[in-house]
Amino acid sequence: MYKSILVPVDLAEADLATPAITAAVSFAQASGGAVRLVYVRSLVPITYMEFVPADFDAEQQDDAEARLAAIAASVPLPEERVSAKVLIGSVHGEVLAEADASGADLIVIGSHEPGMLAYVIGSNASAIVRRAKCSVLVVR
Repeated sequence: MYKSILVPVDLAEADLATPAITAAVSFAQASGGAVRLVYVRSLVPITYMEFVPADFDAEQQDDAEARLAAIAASVPLPEERVSAKVLIGSVHGEVLAEADASGADLIVIGSHEPGMLAYVIGSNASAIVRRAKCSVLVVR
């Protein structure tokens, strides 16, 4: 059924990803598929770069990779069927690009009750649903 399942994870709200990861694992177990976790770091505006330490970007990348790897290690699938990647950019843009690049046939994304800001500018989950070339499952 689904051989390549992509699961975006927000490390600031990692618990939100738990139901999505659980659903992705169920699909992967049923079809022998693989799960790829992705976290998208925000870009730091160039105007702020003079105010942060020289190794700030590398530290943030290392921290995100370590935290995502810990989540990936807890996924109850064989190690060769779980991968993790940290990206930089806009969440929906990078998730969609990674889905295309990795050949994902399903994106499973966690979502919560939208706040006022999501009603005004839209949420990442809704942008992914609208623009994805593959199936998308939104798990609340």
